[in-house]
Amino acid sequence: MKKILIGLSCILFAMDLAAQRSSALNASQWVDSVFNTLKPEEKIAQLMVVRSSTLKDGRPVLLDKEVEEAIRKYNIGGICIFQGGPIQHAQRINAYQQAAKTPILVTVDGEWGLGMRLDSVMPLPRQMILGATSQPGLLYEYGHLVGEQCKRLGVQVNFAPVVDINNNPRNPVINDRSFGEDKYKVSSYAIDYMKGMQDAGVMGCAKHFPGHGDVAVDSHYDLPVINKTRAELDSLELYPFREIFKAGVGSVMIAHLAIPAIDNTANRPTSISRKNVTDLLRNELGFQGLSFTDALEMQGVAKYYPDGEASLQSLIAGNDMLCLPGDIPGSIAKIKKAIRRKKLSWKDIDARVKKVLMAKYQYGLANWKPVELTNLTADLNKGLAAMRRRVAEQAITLLHNNNSAVYPLMPGSGKRVAYVGMGLSSDNMFASRMRKDYNAHVYYFDYSLDSTKADALLALMRHRYDVVVIGYHAYKRNPANNFGISPSAFHLANGLIGETNVVSLFFGNPYAVANQCSNKTLLACYDDDPITQETAADLLNGKFTAKGRLPVSVCAELPAGTGITQHRLLPDTYADNVGLDFQKLQAIDSVCLDAIDKKAIPGCVVLVARDGKIAYEKSFGTYAYTDPSPVYCETIYDLASVTKIMATTLSVMKLVDEGRLDIDKTLGDYLPWTKGSDKANLVVRDVLLHQAGLKAFIPFFRETITAADGSPDARFYAFRADSVFQVRVADNLYMRKDWTDTLYKRILQSELGPRGKYIYSDNDFIFLGKIVEAISGQSLDQFVQQQFYGPLNLRTTGFTPRKRFDKQYVAPTEDEPLFRKQLIQGDVHDPCAAMFGGVAGHAGLFSDAADLAVLAQLLLNKGTLNGIRFFQPATVDQFTAYGSDSSRRALGFDKPEKDNASRKEPYPCASASPETFGHTGFTGTCVWIDPRYNLTYIFLSNRVNNNGDPNRFLKMNVRPAVHDIIYGAIKSR
Repeated sequence: MKKILIGLSCILFAMDLAAQRSSALNASQWVDSVFNTLKPEEKIAQLMVVRSSTLKDGRPVLLDKEVEEAIRKYNIGGICIFQGGPIQHAQRINAYQQAAKTPILVTVDGEWGLGMRLDSVMPLPRQMILGATSQPGLLYEYGHLVGEQCKRLGVQVNFAPVVDINNNPRNPVINDRSFGEDKYKVSSYAIDYMKGMQDAGVMGCAKHFPGHGDVAVDSHYDLPVINKTRAELDSLELYPFREIFKAGVGSVMIAHLAIPAIDNTANRPTSISRKNVTDLLRNELGFQGLSFTDALEMQGVAKYYPDGEASLQSLIAGNDMLCLPGDIPGSIAKIKKAIRRKKLSWKDIDARVKKVLMAKYQYGLANWKPVELTNLTADLNKGLAAMRRRVAEQAITLLHNNNSAVYPLMPGSGKRVAYVGMGLSSDNMFASRMRKDYNAHVYYFDYSLDSTKADALLALMRHRYDVVVIGYHAYKRNPANNFGISPSAFHLANGLIGETNVVSLFFGNPYAVANQCSNKTLLACYDDDPITQETAADLLNGKFTAKGRLPVSVCAELPAGTGITQHRLLPDTYADNVGLDFQKLQAIDSVCLDAIDKKAIPGCVVLVARDGKIAYEKSFGTYAYTDPSPVYCETIYDLASVTKIMATTLSVMKLVDEGRLDIDKTLGDYLPWTKGSDKANLVVRDVLLHQAGLKAFIPFFRETITAADGSPDARFYAFRADSVFQVRVADNLYMRKDWTDTLYKRILQSELGPRGKYIYSDNDFIFLGKIVEAISGQSLDQFVQQQFYGPLNLRTTGFTPRKRFDKQYVAPTEDEPLFRKQLIQGDVHDPCAAMFGGVAGHAGLFSDAADLAVLAQLLLNKGTLNGIRFFQPATVDQFTAYGSDSSRRALGFDKPEKDNASRKEPYPCASASPETFGHTGFTGTCVWIDPRYNLTYIFLSNRVNNNGDPNRFLKMNVRPAVHDIIYGAIKSR
């Protein structure tokens, strides 16, 4: 290594000059110029890929003499990196590239990212857990992340994705490396993965051609045989390869398989079969990209073709590159001898060398730059934890739920809970969460324990618990010996299932679920890392809903596709299906993550819907910078002033539509208690437009706190509810019921400004909420629930969420310093609305993003949704059009500034059309609806809970920035 690194600065200077010269050459010129420098032996060596590891016998090594010799002496074409550290590999790659006469094609077998091979880098989930997901675009993002990793390390080719269909549960080598058993899912998921990776600048490689999924022998150790007809292969195994070839994958890897229907020569693997590589792959399927053999050191080929013979036969078959050929000089000698005997031609060799050189040019090796070592490990780990969590959230599969009293298992329910950790001998993340969430008793049952120990534990636990949760951990991914799960473990589980309520979770290969298919409450979690365990714990206690579906059949009761999921009125779709550029929408991620990084918000949810379908829905961050609870798309947020449109204005529209409310009448016509005040003659239309002259807000709470330290005054508040103190304003804080009348009195006494002048006012909507209640005879929360939220099956939307949910499901809004002096979580943040008991016309509504998207679509549909007409179209048009000469306001709704294009700070963003309507909320929320593009944009956050400057969020223009990205993603405007 020292010899390679000597004179590094001189080498880099020379390479810079070479790069300047090569950048002036086009692809064919560069290929020809490099090709013309190659000696005959070097041409053959250019088709070889050798192993590069920074470990030997598990220990770090500074120098790999074999690789150095292969580069210096033979001028090999590529290396494949294996185990070791990222810094060490980067140093090796730099040194090898600098020493090489011809740029080296760096490859890696990184199906689940570089963490599959490198220490210090987190591995991503395997393909089978990805096959359980169904979120459009997730596989593209996964592939793009893997591509960015590879590119950062100087890798040009990743031997992924696996496009084998795993239609044999006993498959010892592919198994959970496959997306599943459905050929259509395998094809589409592999294509998305490949496109993401290749768009990041790294060549994908479809493997293992012609299909390695239906084998019972590991080709690392022997030659598997697949006895299928050609028609069967065409209909199943070959289907994903055809599709990914058409989609533009850059390369393919050829498997070591014996398939008599393709080539019936005894012991001839497909990797070295001309009938497979040339006749089927090239001529029949038309694939002209690079072909790599699977590793030629594997016994599936080396057992029958040793000592360089496999290399020769691979080239005769029609392959381009030979992976891990072993004996380089012996292989070169055999290949030259075969050329002399006319078994191969230099013309064929030359064509393949030029193809390899073209790939090197296309993936940047004509202008190679050394891998930057600074922050390399951190860069390679960037975004991996978030991706793991997203995959787990989308994949964990609820297979059975025949006891809704058990699942979801709500914390604080008072149930006696036990956790049995199969395969454990100490707490893992899930066991710790069981203790924390349910005060559960935790028992370990290692797979080495026998049935006597199982019977003893069963006797100890009998009749002690209301619910027993069983987690299967630390079992093998290989199906041999029932994945290593002991019979005694299942004996214990069956005994518990027969006596009490049991929830079973399998943290690993889903095929293991076959052992417990009849469990009443059963979940497949697919992986056993801490992130998946924590996500499963959140799912168990109901923080989000299950979304996964089995990618494979595990038993007759649980075929592929099984999964209990929540029906949503607005379906998910791939962004491009509704005319939105998926890749451009991904810029939203950067805006949100930057806002979190700069402490403008601790977390958020963004949803984009178009044409009645959800095209983008993601959660970011945590509940607070001091609270690691992750935000999910189902996280409930305090909507603040979005209440004005999604509760009060909808209610007013309904009453107007039914002829029960005339907005050209006055407050006094509907609220008798206003008569005698200067508020009685205010016209409802002006109130809706914020131009009735009412004060912006009244800080009611100030006269109910002590002068000494601003704490709630005992004359007005108590720590417990009773017949006098009944109005909940926060945890353990209740206001005198009779003080509510004082609030209305203060509004009536408040100073009134000139009519017609726009002053945004909460008081306007307090009055409107009371009008709804006066006309309907119901409280505002009851009216909206009956008229809208119930008929639309909205799960989270409503006032006073603590009556329906534990506070853990609600993002904390603020550790409030002025009034209630506590963390506000699940109680309304607005002090005035809190003093009205959490139900008011201006604030108090809580929801998640998907529910809000349904309400937005109702308005986009001009009043009709789910087969129900809520308003006439004319009513929607009336309320969402500009309604004032003096402001941008519509009736209840906010709108873009009328001169938006000429403003320095356009509102809500520069691109919003004049038809747009919606609202923003103080807590960091917004809903914007644009009929011109049939578009909904929702942003939910708790920006006042950022442990820093609460206005940083506004200064960074986070909501407008996201909004403009959405418009920029519209393909045709």
